[in-house]
Amino acid sequence: MTEVDPNTIHRVSHEIKRRRLQVLRVEDLTPRMRRITVGGPELAGFASLGTDDHVKLLFPQNAEEQAALENFNPGAGKAQGPMPEMRDYTPRRYDLDTLELDIDFVLHGDGPASTWAAQAAPGQYLNIAGPRGSMIVPDIFDSYLLIGDETALPAIARRLEGLAPSRRALVVVEVANGAEQQILQSPAQVHVIWVLREGRQDNLLRTVQQLDMPGGKLYAWVATESKVSRQIRKVLLEEKGLDQDFVKAVGYWKLDDSEED
Repeated sequence: MTEVDPNTIHRVSHEIKRRRLQVLRVEDLTPRMRRITVGGPELAGFASLGTDDHVKLLFPQNAEEQAALENFNPGAGKAQGPMPEMRDYTPRRYDLDTLELDIDFVLHGDGPASTWAAQAAPGQYLNIAGPRGSMIVPDIFDSYLLIGDETALPAIARRLEGLAPSRRALVVVEVANGAEQQILQSPAQVHVIWVLREGRQDNLLRTVQQLDMPGGKLYAWVATESKVSRQIRKVLLEEKGLDQDFVKAVGYWKLDDSEED
């Protein structure tokens, strides 16, 4: 068995397990971002080692889907019966001592996850599965460029919180308006650029095109609408000359979808 160098970007697989967790707290971070804390004994053994990991949230809508969920084995093949709607979300924070997990939801009005989050209250239950694995990016870079929209904020916040004080981070986030800006905590030296869609003067892509890249060894991470992520990746590689081995760009949602990640 080949040993993995912990000082390189590498992937770790996890046992996939379905967990039924109870809603403990609900907190509105901004008018459109709601943090829901779930927990309970089934959270024991949960692992999320990558800052941009995803868990599956499962939303049964009828008795058949609930029955299929009860027999759901995420590591197996096809489930028996119609499976409920699933959505991918980033674990914002978890604590195995208190058995708590925070998940931040964008309340955009459509889709099973946003609809559920809008009415969630303590005492209700949420089923999750995963993460299937973690992509671990060790803190070996001088600088970080983190780009995204609201859906990327949980992953961006996790990354910033884990950086060393000697690091620098440039963060570019597109949100609906000024009320959606959040305070991002980090030991590192962080500069945040907020791109506001309300009364739009610019957009995420044009803002990135105008950026001066941070110095030193740089890791860039992009997560937003799928087409925009591809466009930004192209800019970073072809116009800014970044090393493709240290650029990760993913689509968290599609413009023609009703649900964001």
